[in-house]
Parts: sequence; C-alpha cells; structure tokens
Amino acid sequence: MTWHFVQNRVLVRGAGEMASGVIRRLVIAGFEVIALEKPAPTCIRRYVCYAEAFFKEKITVEGVTAVLVNSAEEAIATTSSRCVLLLVDPKAEQLPVLVPVAVIDGRMLKQEVDTDLDMAPIVIGLGPGFVAGENCHAAIETNRGSDLGRVFYVGYPQADTGIPASVNGFNHQRVLRSPADGEFASYCKITDIVESGQVLGEVAGVAVVSRIDGIVRGMIHDGLKVSIGQKIGDVDPRANKERCYKISDKANSIGNATLEALMVLKAKSVGHTDSRCDKANVKPQVGLTYQSDQD
Repeated sequence: MTWHFVQNRVLVRGAGEMASGVIRRLVIAGFEVIALEKPAPTCIRRYVCYAEAFFKEKITVEGVTAVLVNSAEEAIATTSSRCVLLLVDPKAEQLPVLVPVAVIDGRMLKQEVDTDLDMAPIVIGLGPGFVAGENCHAAIETNRGSDLGRVFYVGYPQADTGIPASVNGFNHQRVLRSPADGEFASYCKITDIVESGQVLGEVAGVAVVSRIDGIVRGMIHDGLKVSIGQKIGDVDPRANKERCYKISDKANSIGNATLEALMVLKAKSVGHTDSRCDKANVKPQVGLTYQSDQD
C-alpha cells in the first residue's frame, strides 16, 4: 500500500517543557503541529508547557497558542500553521490518520523508546534513547554544555547524567520529588515565594518540603497520582517571577536544533514542492557529518 504524507504537518510526541520549545519554534517557522500527550500529563513547568491545554483546553506560551482537540479527525479539520493542536494519544495510534511528514519524539523518556524509523519519512528524537540511523534519522543533544543542541545524523546524544542543572550552585536541592506513592496535594502555586524548610504539599500524608529559598517555578497539578521519587516540582533560587512564564534557554536551543535538523532532512529526503509525498520514494538520510553550530 502506498502512503501519502502531508508535507507541512509535523507530529510531536510529548508537550512538556523541552517539547514545547520545539513546538513553538516549528509553529513560528510555519509548520502545522499536532502534539500528542498522555491523559493528565505530569509536566512540572506548566506555564510554559503546551500539555497544559489538556487541563485548560487552551494555553498560550510566548505568543503561540495550543488548543485541545478530541480526535484525529478534528485535528485534521482544524489544523493550522498558526496554533498547536493537542491530542491525547500517548501511543501514537492515530499516526495512520494524521500522516505527518515528520515525527519528533520530545517526551524525554531518557530510556528505550518506541519511536522508530517507519513512523514517517523524517523521524527526530530528543536526548538519550535515540540513535541516529537506528530509531531516528536525527538525534538532538539535550544535555547542557558545549554540545547542547548538536544534531547527530550518525551516533547518539550523551547518556542521562541524572544530575539536574545547577542554578546558583543548587542542583538536586532545587528539585521537589514525591516522598511516597499516592495523590499529590499542593499547598502552594507556581510563582509563590517559598523558604527552605517550608512544606509545599504532601503525598499520602508525607510532607513535600523545600530545601532552598526561592520561587516555585514549576509544580504538577494538584490531585495527580505520583510514585515515590518522581519529580513533582522545581524551586528556583533566583526568585524571578518572569522566568516562570518563559521557555528556558535550553528548550529554545533544542527547538532551534530540531528545526535545523527538520529543514536539512526535509530538503535532502523529501525535496517535493507539492503538498504530499510518497513514502516509497523517500529514503532516510543517515551517515551525514553535518552538525549544529550552537557550541
């Protein structure tokens, strides 16, 4: 069977913080973007995550709006290059209906993933778990440092370090993790100024305590079920409220790199000027030596 793909349509798996940096960049560049999420996503920096549309039906992040749709058919009927469409489809089961020219996995699972080369003419993966030429056509480095935003057409990004980025000398201390399995109950909200030792919430009766002074930059929704050790919040010692509403420099760098990879692969792999392309005529581009110049 011959499949036809909509050349300007991109499917992004995940709509968390890093994926949202990618999504916004693609929308600004004129692509039709459909983001796939799981039900009740547990995003931390909710004010800059398009996944928040699951709870609010609509959210605007730095001038780009995401709206919740109920089906793939509704997404196709309302698809636009001016906004993001959020669809609950964690396993990408609607892929044969949506037929995007590219699939970008931005879930940041940091482990074995279920995205593969057969999903679309162009497949791009963010971070650990992706190997260019094996389960994607390009992999993006997501670890902070001189290689952040580097595009791999051969090889793979660095393994997960498990160490949060340092902010004013704090790394693990600024991350809030669930102390137990159960339902999260929040005692504060994003943008609240908090102190070290302050109880910010609880899980199954066990207190969630801030270890530093700062501002609550991110926190999952009240009432969500979590597991012990799961990241549920982020306290920023810089205590700058404006940062709570801005996509991070890291997410922006990853967004730029992903757009770069998409345009390179699109030019080399697709090369069509009409609105459809035949999968049988598209050959994955691997073995290239091109790299991002965002050192």
